[in-house]
Amino acid sequence: MRKSYRVKTEADFQRVFNAGKSVANRCFVIYKLHKPQQKHFRVGLSVGKKVGHTAVMRNQIKRYIRQSLLEVKPQLPRDVDFLVIARKPATKLNMAQTKNNLMHVLRLAQLLPADEDQ
Repeated sequence: MRKSYRVKTEADFQRVFNAGKSVANRCFVIYKLHKPQQKHFRVGLSVGKKVGHTAVMRNQIKRYIRQSLLEVKPQLPRDVDFLVIARKPATKLNMAQTKNNLMHVLRLAQLLPADEDQ
């Protein structure tokens, strides 16, 4: 993802975290905040040390999430900032399982159409 598609600053993270709505499944939590005048969506990723003990593991999870989001980028609404927070079970997922779990939680958050095929 290009830098313009990322929630980067601590203030932006806190704004979405405090004012946004959240949904979750077993592997991921999504916080979303609507921002009507925005040109495109922005996403922030959080994979803590409790989730992946090594930087290699945490970075792999983030790469899987970024790639999954890149594949559904045209279907995501443009007027939203959202955070993807990984939970511990995400460490055991391969790329396909990560994408399926992420698509599930994005549908729960109403960021993807519910009738979308996997």
